[in-house]
Amino acid sequence: MEIGSIIGGLWSHGLIYIVPFLFVLTIIVFFHELGHFLIGRLCGINTLAFSVGFGPELIGFTDRSGTRWKLSAIPLGGYVKFLGDENGASIPDRDAVAGMSEEERRHAFPSASVGRRAATVAAGPIANFVLAVVIFSAVVFVNGRVVGDPVVASVEPNSPAAAAGFEPGDTVISAGGETIEYFSDLQRYVASVGANPIKFVVRREGKLVDLTVTPRLETRTDEFGNTITMPLVGLRADNARGGFRVEQPSVIEAVQFGMAQTWFITHQTVGFIGQVLTGRQNADQIGGPIRIAKVSSEVSTIGIGALLNLAALLSISIGILNLLPIPMLDGGHLLFYAFEAVRGRPLSERVQEVGFRIGLALVVLLMIFAFWNDISGQV
Repeated sequence: MEIGSIIGGLWSHGLIYIVPFLFVLTIIVFFHELGHFLIGRLCGINTLAFSVGFGPELIGFTDRSGTRWKLSAIPLGGYVKFLGDENGASIPDRDAVAGMSEEERRHAFPSASVGRRAATVAAGPIANFVLAVVIFSAVVFVNGRVVGDPVVASVEPNSPAAAAGFEPGDTVISAGGETIEYFSDLQRYVASVGANPIKFVVRREGKLVDLTVTPRLETRTDEFGNTITMPLVGLRADNARGGFRVEQPSVIEAVQFGMAQTWFITHQTVGFIGQVLTGRQNADQIGGPIRIAKVSSEVSTIGIGALLNLAALLSISIGILNLLPIPMLDGGHLLFYAFEAVRGRPLSERVQEVGFRIGLALVVLLMIFAFWNDISGQV
């Protein structure tokens, strides 16, 4: 085989991963930083730079307000640099602020009130959640939603559902106290509880029956060859009993669905983080850029709607990650501002400096851990 053909094959294979990855990441980063930018401007804070990516600038322009909008060489994040910031992490440049005129200080980030600074910082993660709602709502409004009635068509032999007494024809009314409207609601709820017991209420021949099922964790391989461990109870549906159909929601219904989906994923992600910290979940599910690139490539083969849904899911994850109370992240800044609001004055420069160093170390360790999971065969 010619060298040119080998290089061409590697390049084409690389593009399969790179293009969907950059598409997803650019959307998420842009809206996150746009949240900071818009609220900062609303609060009267001047912005020096708005960058998608880090490192050397590839292309860019300066708008009439003096903000430099740019696309940078390392596409693994982005930043907004406000007037008075030492860098894109919003660490204040005390010397620069001291040398400013009174007018400049009025529009510098470190000189803004604690409320305006907190609002500007919180706007980034909030924008991630808003983006998720918009994507979920738009996709379901355009494509509709495939739904089926929560009627059991069959029960797998020797499954948790069979042991609990489920029978074909049962209609699931509620699970864990939550009303079940569609079979997909049942699937989603089971996926959220792990191996914990679930109290079901089903309708059988006109009567309500209480059943308790403990899902069994099973490891299966998806259509892309990825190994996934999930809780299963052993209930199946079919079109004959479930009447599967595509429902076309109104705009209001689509937005309601987008908000509900965003809340559900947020709740599940926070719960997963808590379980990892308490040792009840395996941390090997945490992935970095390599895993995101792989998943983006796989999902892109399904269609643009699936890729946008992945972007929404990752946007929620990044919003939650940035709200963790770790210095260097948005949540760490908000923690410092909370102390400032209570004390009536900022924490000392020394304390903040130590905090930022600890935060940087934690972020670097998290990145290394995610990369390790990516390259150790967990993808």
